[in-house]
Amino acid sequence: MSLWHSIKELLGARELPPEDPKLEGIQRLLGYNFRDIALLQLGLTHRSFARSNNHDQQSNERLEFLGDSVLGVIISDQLFKDLPLESEGNLTKTKAMLVNETTLSTLGREIGLNKYVRLSPEEDRAGGRERASIISDAFEAVIGAVYLDGGIEAARDVVLRLIYIRKDRIVADTSQRNYKGDLLELIQAKGEGVPRYDVISEVGPDHEKTFHVVVSIGGLKVGEGVGSSKKEAEQKAAAQALESLEK
Repeated sequence: MSLWHSIKELLGARELPPEDPKLEGIQRLLGYNFRDIALLQLGLTHRSFARSNNHDQQSNERLEFLGDSVLGVIISDQLFKDLPLESEGNLTKTKAMLVNETTLSTLGREIGLNKYVRLSPEEDRAGGRERASIISDAFEAVIGAVYLDGGIEAARDVVLRLIYIRKDRIVADTSQRNYKGDLLELIQAKGEGVPRYDVISEVGPDHEKTFHVVVSIGGLKVGEGVGSSKKEAEQKAAAQALESLEK
């Protein structure tokens, strides 16, 4: 068995007719035509859909893991090339703004990616198609699918056209502040180690979870936050911690 077929088997990708109009639409949106359309199908499959239709069917979570890393490498490489005089700290902040959940979910809505995510009927009715965590995860998963199907250059083309080209607008948006990154920078400058984030509660059904996170420094709680994803709750906890520490 070839390596490629082994990867497909591990991911649980299933063949889907390439003439499916929805998949044709998302490929036009991405500006990339898949050789293996099943990878695209998998990248769009939220766990609620997978669980409601077939207990053996895979969701896009593994592709999301891969796409997150691919996205980070491409953005880091482009920033390194375009900003030769920028400090490491500023490069890190800019990268964080380009790859975070808020940015990816906002762009996902703008380009219409959320319309193609496969959700269970319950998740769809609960507003999952507009949920930031679901959209951003699907965006990363699709990038992972493009990478597996066409390689790093194909993924680079998609990332640069859909995300990086909007860099100036994203960086200028003050609401995109990376509170976790700023808190880490502040704490490390004081020589106090790194903040620790703990989920103290996770309530609600899979399609409508609420996370409660606390952030601690040296065992002392300095902030807490609640959100519809762990990322959102962590950002809110870090924001509260920064407000307290800056005072």
